[in-house]
Amino acid sequence: MIAMNASTGASMLLLDHIRQSVRDILMTPLGTRIQRRSYGSEVPELIDQPLVGATILRLYAAVAYRLALWEPRITLSSVMLNQDAAGGVSIILEGASNGSAFNFAVMVRDGAAQ
Repeated sequence: MIAMNASTGASMLLLDHIRQSVRDILMTPLGTRIQRRSYGSEVPELIDQPLVGATILRLYAAVAYRLALWEPRITLSSVMLNQDAAGGVSIILEGASNGSAFNFAVMVRDGAAQ
């Protein structure tokens, strides 16, 4: 399957399109899409809170639930959080799509922007 890049309009591979879709779902605040108020996730709200145990658990749950709801092309097997020294935060996803395993990271907070 060939898909379209949302920024450039160029064609892209399926896994790249899934990565683009996952980032859009995770970084869209709930309630901000007209006529699709349940689209998005709690990640934008949670990511600026102190990343302690309870918040990290809420992030994992939000990621797993919202991707199960909005991205049917993937099945997750693992969700992890990666924090770098500059304050950047990525969510690392492992799973399968169309019978093929994947592992990729989605940047949810840029350390340089703080």
